[in-house]
Amino acid sequence: APAAKMAALSGGGGPWRRGWLPVLQLVRRGSKAVTRHWKAMHFQRQKLMAVTEYLAPRPAVPPRCLTPRRETREEENGYARLLRRQVEEVFRDNRMVVVCQYNSMPDEDVVLMRQYLRKHNIEVKFVLNEIVRPVLSQSKYKNLLPLFVARNILLVSQETKVKEMLRVLKGVPQVNLLAACIDDTILSKQGVENFAKLPTLEVSQGQTVGALTLLPSQTSSLLQRGSAHLTALLDQHIRQLQAGETGSPEEPPPAQS
Repeated sequence: APAAKMAALSGGGGPWRRGWLPVLQLVRRGSKAVTRHWKAMHFQRQKLMAVTEYLAPRPAVPPRCLTPRRETREEENGYARLLRRQVEEVFRDNRMVVVCQYNSMPDEDVVLMRQYLRKHNIEVKFVLNEIVRPVLSQSKYKNLLPLFVARNILLVSQETKVKEMLRVLKGVPQVNLLAACIDDTILSKQGVENFAKLPTLEVSQGQTVGALTLLPSQTSSLLQRGSAHLTALLDQHIRQLQAGETGSPEEPPPAQS
């Protein structure tokens, strides 16, 4: 009887108890326990790491004693050299070179401006900043470099036709005068306007000759004034002596200029 009870409790009592499983099963799920934490390296190991650290060997010859590498220069474009040569000729062969800022304008207005300037022997040249700047940096006109930052044009002439140029530019607001180089002298915008107010070369030469002639004539008259006065006094004294000897009335002295 006790054996039968144990068999019944252990599931051997019937076939329906042998395949029975519980409907709800509790399963414990959780993170693993963290057993490793950061720990500072032992000072003995730190010493060992510092001693065994790799040091790159020093070069036998210091870098400052080595010959510098020759930089391979790119071959310059032949067309760029031609344009630079033309810019050099413009500054060398012309007495007046005016730098102007060029704003966009219709092609018809550009043609008219060129025609009006060509009547006074003034040519208009469109230049690129990357062509002009290297030329100016190596010449005596390097003070013009700050002007070539936008689109510019050059008004060149073998004569100093400043008045005529200003008269034409007055009717073209798209072209702004910045500076000029006249007779190897750099002038600002105000300097160009003051230069236009000066008289022509012939008038200036006549004024200079007149001023130089006036001074010697005044000096000569001052030097001759004393001798002429002394001569007049001696003539008057001689007349007085002659009048006293003859007893005739004294004649009035001649008028002196």
